Amino acid sequence: MELTKIRNLSDEQLVTEQKQAAEKLFRLRFQLSLGQNDGVKMIRELKKDIARIKTVARERELTAAKGGS
Repeated sequence: MELTKIRNLSDEQLVTEQKQAAEKLFRLRFQLSLGQNDGVKMIRELKKDIARIKTVARERELTAAKGGS
């Protein structure tokens, strides 16, 4: 997912996207451990997407805290 798309999501959508990406990552890792899938590239992309989502969420949290003080 691109950063611009992530930034346009609401806070609730960010949480939902993060949960979905984490679930996909879990399933891919499980399949990889069973030797059923060779989706190493997809695992890498999902990890990056989760990091991007967490970064945007944290930026919003810091902005809200800074503006609230």
